[in-house]
Amino acid sequence: MAFSGASNESILHSRKQALVSSLCKRHSLDPVNPEPPKKFSSFVENDFSSLFSNILKLSGSEVPLKNNDEVMKWVAFADSFPVDSAACHCVLKGLNEDLIQRSVLLGDGLKPSEVDVVVFSALHSFVSCLSNSDRHKFPNVMRWMDYIQNKEDLGEVFEKIPLEKAGFEPQVAKSVAKVEVDSNTKKSVQIAKNLEKLGADSNPKKSISENFKQKVAVAGDNKVTKEKKLPEKEAVEKDREASISLLNIQVGLIRKAWKHPSADSLLVEEIDLGDVKLRQVVSGLAKYCSPDELTNRWVILITNVKPGKLRDEMSEGLVLCASNKDHTIVEPLLPPEGAKLGERVSFAGHEGKPEDVLNPKKKQLEKITPHLYTDDNGVATFKGIPFMTSGGPCTSSVTNASIK
Repeated sequence: MAFSGASNESILHSRKQALVSSLCKRHSLDPVNPEPPKKFSSFVENDFSSLFSNILKLSGSEVPLKNNDEVMKWVAFADSFPVDSAACHCVLKGLNEDLIQRSVLLGDGLKPSEVDVVVFSALHSFVSCLSNSDRHKFPNVMRWMDYIQNKEDLGEVFEKIPLEKAGFEPQVAKSVAKVEVDSNTKKSVQIAKNLEKLGADSNPKKSISENFKQKVAVAGDNKVTKEKKLPEKEAVEKDREASISLLNIQVGLIRKAWKHPSADSLLVEEIDLGDVKLRQVVSGLAKYCSPDELTNRWVILITNVKPGKLRDEMSEGLVLCASNKDHTIVEPLLPPEGAKLGERVSFAGHEGKPEDVLNPKKKQLEKITPHLYTDDNGVATFKGIPFMTSGGPCTSSVTNASIK
């Protein structure tokens, strides 16, 4: 369901208008009467990438940053931001994780870039409608949104999103309190020992002993608190194990395909990755594609799965396919025109080095694939972040589908 009860078309149109207004404000352009005379309103029918490029050309800033590929990845991310509320929450969850160690999406230190303005423009209408409880689920996204809306002079383009900010308690006060507790604890122990040596009255001795036990119990509680923090560290490790950067996903071209000699449901493909040797892959596509349909078809495949035999035929990769809910339609993902043979598919914010070979015992693939799906427009994504190549995002005709 689209958020705020608006139609998909009106939401997308509003986002494009917001993008035009915010970029014009950033570059001191008049969106109504620009120089040279060109109505920006005529651009709104285009996608985010075209709008972005056209406005920058008119501003005289065709290349906003040194790494233009990274810029266009984030622009594609903004363009593919979904309309469905549940899908939006899923995308924000991925962005929230990515912003853990970022002040801005792409720029120099703390200085926002055009990319930050573009993504902010795409997210603003949805984030501004979130309840306080939902905003608390995305603390890093909210911190970034608040930073951009205060750092960038966007005039009256966007209504400011109110943000509840937690109070700050100086760490020094806590440290002093801890020193005092430790000091008092030591004094209590010493007093108890002295009273025992002197054979003091049992009542004060008992009182001091109980006081000491209480302080020991407090120290024990503090130890438990520290131990409770361990699962958080384990959660971070699990997130790393489920990172898309572990996969080596490449663009390939099927040069030849044939039926598996020992299995009716399997096909065997020879895939060109730009290497000297073709790579043989076995896929469960016989029910959905004929060998002729796959021959000379561009595909996306994972190339660092552990090689092995499937019914006596060697398989050295995994062709990624989009599948509808009842698995009656299964289609290999399609890289865009202009994608380079053998190039690695990238994901904005996930630039880690892939594993040489995935370890089946760690079940890395099983942890990652639940986060792969196509969006409302058929764009292949990981947690809402597009599969990007030098020619643009990878797609499928099967929308809102799982990818495996």
